[in-house]
Amino acid sequence: MSDQNSPQSWDDSREPHDEPAPEYLNRWLMAQRWYSGSSRSPLLHIVAQWTLANPDPGVEIRTLLVRNADGDERTLHQVPLTIRSLAVPTLEGALIAIVHSADGTPRYVYDAPHDPAYASALLRFMLQEETFPEYVDVNAPTTVRGERIAGVGVVSAHPTVVASRVLVGEQSNTSVILDLADNGIERTRPVICKIFRTINPGANPDVVVQSALARADSRFIPEPVGYLAAEWPDRLRPDGRAFGHLAFAQEFFPDVSDAWRTALLAAAAGEDFTERARRLGEAVAEVHTDLAEAMPTLVASPRIMVAMVAAMLDRFRSATADVPDLAGIRTDVENIFARALTVAWPRLQHIHGDLHLGQVLDVPGRGWILLDFEGEPMRTLAERDQPDVPIRDVAGLLRSFSYVAATVTRDHPELDPARIATWAAAARRAVLQGYSRGSGLTVDDHDPLLEAFELDKAVYETVYETRNRPSWLPVPLAAVHRLASSDARSRNDQD
Repeated sequence: MSDQNSPQSWDDSREPHDEPAPEYLNRWLMAQRWYSGSSRSPLLHIVAQWTLANPDPGVEIRTLLVRNADGDERTLHQVPLTIRSLAVPTLEGALIAIVHSADGTPRYVYDAPHDPAYASALLRFMLQEETFPEYVDVNAPTTVRGERIAGVGVVSAHPTVVASRVLVGEQSNTSVILDLADNGIERTRPVICKIFRTINPGANPDVVVQSALARADSRFIPEPVGYLAAEWPDRLRPDGRAFGHLAFAQEFFPDVSDAWRTALLAAAAGEDFTERARRLGEAVAEVHTDLAEAMPTLVASPRIMVAMVAAMLDRFRSATADVPDLAGIRTDVENIFARALTVAWPRLQHIHGDLHLGQVLDVPGRGWILLDFEGEPMRTLAERDQPDVPIRDVAGLLRSFSYVAATVTRDHPELDPARIATWAAAARRAVLQGYSRGSGLTVDDHDPLLEAFELDKAVYETVYETRNRPSWLPVPLAAVHRLASSDARSRNDQD
């Protein structure tokens, strides 16, 4: 955190394009969970900036796109700011710095997502579908566009933001919950606006995929409301321009448990979960069907299949450096991946890409609702935008049930581990039954394609746990050995 009482300047007249950011932003950014740069102090340069219209004359809303000149120049961070003429006690925790105008007047710079003025202005800009260029340089203009997603009924044309609050605990984005009223009187459904902090050029899958699902009238997603997008100068691209999504608003479900919590409680209580798991499999299948109809699909050619299996092999061989225990089962693992090439693959299509029980809500009266279609955070936007194998989502769900069983076993040592394992196995079978029924595919525990993708996910988990939660390593490692032993049994049966 910067020294908030030190005198600093803010020049309201500047029109920056790739000029140094104020020093206090360098120091503040280092402390943010979503900052994706190295541990070294960043040297931020402003690539683009713009203001949002606001009726309060005492508040200026300014958003910066900044890059670290001492790091990856392609990665940008979005820093929305509110600059106020008076301090706001309720925003004390969001205060970034106290700066001084040319006449010596103090101004208070806040992290804007915490400021209700920013939340109101951002939603209004989306709903009014405005476009404005600010700080236009004829050689490198920046254009910002707000767009309402047509056909949704979550909010009225001119809602009033009654209150807003930041959702805590997020790693890569900042989400703001907006409580709304129609005509300033009647409360309506709240909205959650996700502000993307790390900006990579390209369309964000969360916006693109959920918008496509909304157009397909999907029953299993929150209704999207609108988004903010921009074009900005990018000297690293041939045309000198880049495009990206900056924020995305959608329906919010307050006080609703996710499927992870629901499953944990059911497993600990010994409640039958098979019907709910079956409906979850059907929901995923229907979302896949909607996506296949709404977005382009692709035949899984032999070249694509080989490339995807080769990527699995590369990830496994890399994982053995972090998890030496994997080296002893290398042959069995390679055989499982190779066996995936001996069966027919479904068409490649857009999928969720990072599906687990924490990405699903259990909404009363609505059933299962799938969230966060951004895809695997460690993959690039270009990779996440490509059609994929739908079985990857199914494998992710199955791995979640293994973690449910492990968590309940650890948290409740008085319970019989065998009973918990039986509960998880039944839920697993029910998900596969529901998905098979909903998709028209036949997917079971012995499907070579499912085994390969589940193994690939478990290998990823072994690396993650080794680096972040070593005490949890036995959970994915057991799955890897279980799948590897299935290959050994298969070869013994053939002998």
